[in-house]
Amino acid sequence: MDREEIGLLTETVRRFIRSEIAPHLAEWDEAETFPLSLYERAAAVGILQIGLPEACGGAGHPALQTLVFREVGRAAAGGVFASLASLTIGAPVIAQAGSPDLQARVLPDVAAGRKIIALAVTEPGGGSDVQALRTRAVRDGDVYVVNGEKTYITSGMRASWITTAVRTGEGLSLLVIPADAKGVSRTPLKKMGWRASDTATIHFDDVRVPVANLVGEENRGLKLVLNNFNMERINIGAGALGAAECCLAEAIAWAQERRTFGKRLIDHQVIRHKLADMQMYVNAGAAVLDALFHRLLAGERPVAEIALFKNQATQCMEFCAREAVQILGGAGFMRGGNIERIYREVRVNAIGGGSEEILKDLAARQMGW
Repeated sequence: MDREEIGLLTETVRRFIRSEIAPHLAEWDEAETFPLSLYERAAAVGILQIGLPEACGGAGHPALQTLVFREVGRAAAGGVFASLASLTIGAPVIAQAGSPDLQARVLPDVAAGRKIIALAVTEPGGGSDVQALRTRAVRDGDVYVVNGEKTYITSGMRASWITTAVRTGEGLSLLVIPADAKGVSRTPLKKMGWRASDTATIHFDDVRVPVANLVGEENRGLKLVLNNFNMERINIGAGALGAAECCLAEAIAWAQERRTFGKRLIDHQVIRHKLADMQMYVNAGAAVLDALFHRLLAGERPVAEIALFKNQATQCMEFCAREAVQILGGAGFMRGGNIERIYREVRVNAIGGGSEEILKDLAARQMGW
């Protein structure tokens, strides 16, 4: 993909955010929701379906999702996009390993924004320990009977389809469960950040799911889940880097206008040093993301490097959010602004897709240490 095509995509994303999302961010954050119509509007301009197969209504290489997530972060719109883009974690495994029939039933409507899909892996007692999950699917003729519970599920309340990790026998499998199936119930969750995002606990009580909704082979789902985490992690990192850039830009603008002790805030050396440190961390993250982007386009799967980038980017976000609030002072503590919202969203980025601690150990093991 050449520089011109990347530029066109980036500008499309920026225009969409400026017109459809940015004017409503504070309102949607307070309301803890956003309109369902936003899904189809995002699909109409070609943003929602990036990375899905063209035959299923998708377009473009999955690596292009990182460009979108970074622009979303720059607009401090992570909470909205977390739910809007839940298809980036719920749909890829179906595109990769689902039967043609399953793909045809699920993916075109998801890519067009007519239906919403969620990924359900995390459980109340397991967290990031995928192999310890307890939700079980027992074969009964041409259906699986599913019992268990998932939590912290993005788009869990809105989803029409739930790509669900279940235990089948001695292994793990993935089932696409219709959210309106008998025995599925959902409970909304209140959160510190990403307030406009829909998050839920989902309960499965003797839910009967057609065997045709199995993704890939029975008991072979663990590899699909782990591979799926790679794009989720680099996308979270790209969004966190964008949020750090937003913090830096707003802190610079504030420091250039605000006057203290007879001069602009930016004319105080201590403030310039804070901004320089923020820029240093942003530059480092941007360089790593650019390198990983091109490696993904080339077909590589740099698991360790993605894990470390995700940690680096979320730590950059945390540092820049802290410094930006410090520079803005009381204004940075007030609800309704980008900086305060980003500050609240630091921890979900550092935890989601694999916590810092887990990703450090994953990277070390991938590198043979």
